[in-house]
Amino acid sequence: MPSSFPPGDPAPPDGSLPASALQGMPQRPFSVYLHVPFCRVRCGYCDFNTYTLPELDDDGAPQGYLASAHAEIELAARVLRPADPPPVSTVFVGGGTPTLLPATDLGSLVAAVRERWGLAPDAEVTTEANPDTITPAVAEQLAGAGFTRVSVGMQSSVPHVLRTLDRTHDPAGVAGAVQALRDAGLQVSLDLIYGTPGESLADWRASLDAAVALGPDHVSAYALVVEPGTRLHGQVRRGEVPAPEDDDEADKYELAEEVLGDAGYRWYEISNWARSPEHRCRHNLAYWQGADWWGVGPGAHSHVGGVRWWNVKHPRAYADRLGQGLSPAHAREVLGPEERHDERVLLGVRLGDGLPVEDLRPDGRRAVAGLVADGLLEGRAAVRAHAVLTLRGRLLADTVVHRLLV
Repeated sequence: MPSSFPPGDPAPPDGSLPASALQGMPQRPFSVYLHVPFCRVRCGYCDFNTYTLPELDDDGAPQGYLASAHAEIELAARVLRPADPPPVSTVFVGGGTPTLLPATDLGSLVAAVRERWGLAPDAEVTTEANPDTITPAVAEQLAGAGFTRVSVGMQSSVPHVLRTLDRTHDPAGVAGAVQALRDAGLQVSLDLIYGTPGESLADWRASLDAAVALGPDHVSAYALVVEPGTRLHGQVRRGEVPAPEDDDEADKYELAEEVLGDAGYRWYEISNWARSPEHRCRHNLAYWQGADWWGVGPGAHSHVGGVRWWNVKHPRAYADRLGQGLSPAHAREVLGPEERHDERVLLGVRLGDGLPVEDLRPDGRRAVAGLVADGLLEGRAAVRAHAVLTLRGRLLADTVVHRLLV
């Protein structure tokens, strides 16, 4: 089941934002996230806000979703009009499995974003996709609709690992999907998961080698987290499969750094590697750097000028709100100076470019030398007044953040 809402304050029915949040928006980067909450099957490890089609009535199904998403884009345009936001620098269509919808439908959402705010000349436009939804025709349609980049959910190349994760695609089909996207002129990212119960270190190496052999522009590698309420959580609780082990996941992270580094990929965020700076995911960087974004869709989160809000989760409730001319926001929070500082440290220290030491409070600055001595921050970067994680520091990032926030 999808995870529960965070606590928050009531959101205004019309979606309005404080004037302080809109102030200065033209000078800040602006992104749009579009959440497509549909999947063919629910993977046992997933607690994202997704629904299989048999779970939904007509209002919540894709046809109703598209009308509602377009309505939220119109609402966003009204709310942000006084701020005169800049052209959108990145668009990311996530899910779920966005490519369960026709590429023309996804393109209509991108076109609506372009019509309301414009797209920057070098805008990055990404969609997530399962490998078995990509054909040469779909790849050409995505490129024609304005997409520049596709993030493919490979997860693993090992059949028994995919079965444990409830992934239904044939690992042999990933190569065909990547080739189709390449032939259409699209950048390609591959998403991997490590730490699946029953996955050996040799299995993980096989997945890394298979990913590198496909020559993607970008690779994401995430440690499996057993989320409460998921089918996998129940299996672990009942002793049917073993829980992921921290030491095993650390070994696999180090192997990822080794294999990807030897292949020419460089980490730029703890879980992300790119072939060059130009191939970094600029949309995700916008999140980590505290930029403004509007999240469209059921359960989508947004952030503008220190105000964060999140939409109702179920597609039917989402459609009902917008059908009544109301904002779909369920709740929101206004971040104060302390919260904004803590988020800046928490997110900034995860980046390969590091966190400027001047962004820390005095006690945090004094902690840098000790973290260098402990091998958790790079000494050369500290001399340049930046806090940059070492490989060991990446494995212990929570510890680093805790010491920088004292």
